[in-house]
Amino acid sequence: MYLFLKIASSAIIIGVVTEVARRFPVYGGIVAALPLISILSIIWLTLQGTPNHNVSQFAWGVLVGLPATAVMLLVIYFGLKYSIHLVIAILLGIIAWGLFLLLQNLIMKAFAS
Repeated sequence: MYLFLKIASSAIIIGVVTEVARRFPVYGGIVAALPLISILSIIWLTLQGTPNHNVSQFAWGVLVGLPATAVMLLVIYFGLKYSIHLVIAILLGIIAWGLFLLLQNLIMKAFAS
């Protein structure tokens, strides 16, 4: 039952966001940037009995991933702005995301030592 509710609520959110974005691109982007998926995930994890410590670690993981996600979106934005094909812009964004996460991890390890 939880699986169906998770799929349905996610589909509804994606549908609403894309409809808002189609009519009002900037507002659609703002709505898409809301931490809806993170909040829903935290709610579902809690309802399914996940210990608070694990939910807390999940929230930390989301925070750690935010800078890399911002870099990915910037690369995609500039790629599309300069007429790079959508697929290539997304691939470049994913590569930038991965490289940023790798660099971020190396920096965090260097300061943790």
